[in-house]
Amino acid sequence: MTEVMTAPSTESLWTDRFAQRTQRMTSSAIRELLKLLEDPEIISFGGGLPAPEVFPREQVERAARRVLEEHGNTALQYGATEGYGPLREMLVRHMSRYGIDVGPENVLVTTGSQQALDLIGKLLINPGDHIATEEPTYLGALQAFTSYQAEYLTVPIDEAGMQVDELADVLRAAPKFIYVLPNFQNPGGVTLSLSRRRRLVELAAHYGTPIVEDDPYGQLRYDGQHLPPLVKLDADRNGCAHGERSFRGRVLYLGTLSKTLAPGLRIGWVVAPEEVITKLSQMKQGADLHTSTFAQMVAYETARGGFLDRHVRRIREVYRVRRDAMLASLQRHFPAGVLWTRPQGGLFLWATLPRGVDAGALLQHALAEKVAFVPGAAFHPRGGGAHTFRLNFSYCRPEVIEEGIRRLGGVLRHHLA
Repeated sequence: MTEVMTAPSTESLWTDRFAQRTQRMTSSAIRELLKLLEDPEIISFGGGLPAPEVFPREQVERAARRVLEEHGNTALQYGATEGYGPLREMLVRHMSRYGIDVGPENVLVTTGSQQALDLIGKLLINPGDHIATEEPTYLGALQAFTSYQAEYLTVPIDEAGMQVDELADVLRAAPKFIYVLPNFQNPGGVTLSLSRRRRLVELAAHYGTPIVEDDPYGQLRYDGQHLPPLVKLDADRNGCAHGERSFRGRVLYLGTLSKTLAPGLRIGWVVAPEEVITKLSQMKQGADLHTSTFAQMVAYETARGGFLDRHVRRIREVYRVRRDAMLASLQRHFPAGVLWTRPQGGLFLWATLPRGVDAGALLQHALAEKVAFVPGAAFHPRGGGAHTFRLNFSYCRPEVIEEGIRRLGGVLRHHLA
């Protein structure tokens, strides 16, 4: 009797071979919501999108033409893993204005700051390692770290950022590092106060815990005074003199041009001691060899000569108007019992519903009214946050913000009545 062999389905052939670390991977709620932008009738406050009308298209076009005409062979060739030299030097000069005194050897250019998060996770996280984060925290960081099977210890935020007084108990559990967004936090929109920054650096030093400082929005301040980054406070504590470029701190600093130039260029960077840059570079070689040479050269040619500073000033004015428009619309249209943050900068604010109200369920009703937001549960690494949600104010024009918040306010009033 002939034995009949049944071939496994194509689906099981692959899914049975997925690595264990993929079991906790999920699609980003934000990436899924971005698909809604294909429907022109939906007003989306979901994505963290810069306003396309402030993209410097003419300047990028001229820069691209100049790069190809004057440096075409270099721009279209493989490049150094660490990044395009003139761009790294420009980033060093730019960061020095904020007290970050490092050299180009301390900078690795990455394919967006999201790749920097992934490389840091690959470098530092073993399966089961604990990471200390704010709660809520940036969803993209959770995606990156979770892929390396991290566990999380969380510290709540309030209007002054991470509640650092609660951090000591977390640090006693010896997390691998602290991940924090001090400026206009995503998703909360809050800013870590100066006193808490100093206390955070002190606690990290006391317990010997490194800090990963993610700063994509630091230049987008609309109110108040600039606060020193954690990397500077840590350098001061370590006795690094101003102008000394021997970087030996315990803070890894992440920056990006996505919010100040254009996200499509995918230019981010990491600042770290040289031994960390060396190891991150080796890991980047295994990922993509190097960030696009052409994109780096175009970004440099666009930004140099003071253009980036002038462009950032324009972005601040546009986004300040939009933030103010959203805050005013919320005051007019949201019902009593709903609270929200009042960010001094950045792209987001955070709304809190009465306990027991599920923002995820409300999203379905909001979509029926052609308006979208991001439910807050996805930003909570240990669960919770179902009664919260995030709103983006940078993408839509003021009149569109008014209409979208009016629609959303109607949904809230109906379900909270």
